[in-house]
Amino acid sequence: MPQLLLAFSFSGFGAVLCQIVWQRMLGIFAGSDTVSAAIVIGAFMAGLGLGAILGARVADRLSPARAVMGFALCEAGVALCALLSKPFLYDWLALTMARRVESPLAVFGLCFAGLVVPTTLMGASLPLLGRAVADSLETVAARISRLYGINTLGAGLGALLGGWLVMGQLGFVGTLGVAVTLDLAASGLALTLLCNPRAPLLAVPQSSAAAPQAWGALSFWMPLVFLSGYIVVSLEILWLRLLGQVGQYHAYLYPTVLGIFLLADGAGMSLAARLVRRLPDPRRAFFIAQVAGFAVAALLMGGLWLALARPPLSSIVSVEQRRCAPIPMLVSSLLAVLVVAPPAFLMGMTVPFVQRAVQRDLARVGARVGWVQLANIAGNAAGALLTGLITLHWLGSMGTLRLLAGLSLLLLLGWLWRSGRGRRLELFLAAACALIMVVLPSNDRFWRRMHRQAPGAFAAWGEDRSGVAFCRGPSQSAKLKHNRIFIMGHLQGCVPFQPIDMLQGVIGSLVHPAPERVLMIGVGGGGSSWGALSSPATRQVRAIEIVKPVLDMLRQIAAARPGEAVAALLEDPRLRLEVGDGRRALTRGSELYDVIAAAAVNPRTSNSGLLYSAEFFEQVKARLAPGGLYLQYAPTARIVDTFVAVFPYAVLLRPAPIILGGKDPLRFDHAQLLQQLATPAVLAHAQRGNPDVRNMTELVQGTPYLWTPATARRGASLTDMFPRDEFFVNQPTGDEAP
Repeated sequence: MPQLLLAFSFSGFGAVLCQIVWQRMLGIFAGSDTVSAAIVIGAFMAGLGLGAILGARVADRLSPARAVMGFALCEAGVALCALLSKPFLYDWLALTMARRVESPLAVFGLCFAGLVVPTTLMGASLPLLGRAVADSLETVAARISRLYGINTLGAGLGALLGGWLVMGQLGFVGTLGVAVTLDLAASGLALTLLCNPRAPLLAVPQSSAAAPQAWGALSFWMPLVFLSGYIVVSLEILWLRLLGQVGQYHAYLYPTVLGIFLLADGAGMSLAARLVRRLPDPRRAFFIAQVAGFAVAALLMGGLWLALARPPLSSIVSVEQRRCAPIPMLVSSLLAVLVVAPPAFLMGMTVPFVQRAVQRDLARVGARVGWVQLANIAGNAAGALLTGLITLHWLGSMGTLRLLAGLSLLLLLGWLWRSGRGRRLELFLAAACALIMVVLPSNDRFWRRMHRQAPGAFAAWGEDRSGVAFCRGPSQSAKLKHNRIFIMGHLQGCVPFQPIDMLQGVIGSLVHPAPERVLMIGVGGGGSSWGALSSPATRQVRAIEIVKPVLDMLRQIAAARPGEAVAALLEDPRLRLEVGDGRRALTRGSELYDVIAAAAVNPRTSNSGLLYSAEFFEQVKARLAPGGLYLQYAPTARIVDTFVAVFPYAVLLRPAPIILGGKDPLRFDHAQLLQQLATPAVLAHAQRGNPDVRNMTELVQGTPYLWTPATARRGASLTDMFPRDEFFVNQPTGDEAP
């Protein structure tokens, strides 16, 4: 057992590293919007489920020694797939096939094809090991639970160490190399057991008669495990949404939440594995741990929601602040431990209870492990898809939490109906779930408090599966009278539009002699799109926004203030708004653009590297018409180096770090640009966007940097496979002007 436990911990560590990297690679192919992400998750879960089925069918036909051999071969196979995954998933699928595949069904099929072999091997591992360690009905449930627990603990360490250390130091390809090493180590550890002639694995397994079905048949437990898996993953999605608002959506958020969840979940399994043999009836323990876990989760989320608006948290992790400094990141990580770990620990305890209930025949250990695992995977997949795509979209965060409370209540009432009413703890938990359903705030109240909106102040907001957008109006006593716009917890602009936001769109329309067709990647607060409409020569501005509530929020603002800037923006017939992944849109169609611009994105935001990589710039360059321009925010030296490594002609404006480039010589005259920015027509357009604008030249009056093909470059330092600016803890940049 110690050797297999170590091997399975390596397996879990490596599997999580592969999962995170593969999701990133396939996100480039399928898109980073929520529907595309769900397609990738569905393909991943389908492979795991297939592996569980195959493991269930095969494991019990093997001797323990051959089951260990099967596990070793599975791990070696996963290592081989990890080694080959970049050429297949990224080089071929993401960079070559993305422009050729449009049907969601075809996207799912290709994602599944890319993941089916390694995920099937991963899914088959536990049934095989369950067969290998089954030597007694008294110990089999505890042994399987210990294996599952150590695998989950290994995965938790993989998420934390991988997210905070490995990926930021080695990049995604280097991370896959670490996963390959761990999988081969797991395979080697298992194989060494077969080299010992006195190993009990070589003994002929003893047959046993089936134990009586005192605790329910497998058909009774599989729906319960499915529902448990559904609730757990749904909570994980809600935790990410809540904690993303608290600590900002940086590259370390998902590994942190996932790692805390897995470590606590594995710790709960490990503790319950030691207790499970003493339980007179594992059914009651399962229902109590499952529902208590949900009730604690809801209580802690509610407590955090109430505490965020009060000192000291209000001054450390407020949405107005950048929360990527050491102290806010430490505080937000501790809050994640507080909110996620206790419920994950309680719900992790359910796994040994289920194994204790279903393992009643040594001849069918592997099958029962596999079928229970399949039910759990199916529940996880249903939670990811239904919560991520449907309930968040239609019910919002609080509606989704209320639904989970109702499911937990029904789960407990079913147990009370079956076992009798005289169970005080179960009745208390049922009352707690019912109370949660009643006292949860509305979505409107929840998000207003999260964004610290003053009572009576104007607000416009939206939430769906793609995210949250909130426009917070000033209070009566505020010195600033702007409406501040937050997208996924980030301050992303103001209404009326700020000069810096409008400037990027205006510059493109001034530098290009005939900016007829303009593509805006990202809408944000709308300022850049408004600036792009400043030229009478512009016939169309196509603006693509990945977070749909941003557009809903802007429409609410326009309806509430019909005579102001946002209403004028939305009423302009030249503007065409779309919802989708802007990078993926570049792979669709063949239209060329005179000007392409990307809305300003904090380079420390998760997935921001997809808009700052050399590969993305190459995609943009291919869609520029002759003489076309690309403009974007360039706050770090790495972004500038990568930009100019792709575009032979480039200009970096100062002090506002806006960079523009093209594949053809630029018609750029700095003195002329400053004169144009001060002309009455341009100033009038800017003042319609913001009446307080008096001068826009001061933002770009510094001496610009210019590049031609003869200018020396330092080379691209940002790639899809190593977005260094996202990993700002490992690859510090500060926010220096390059």
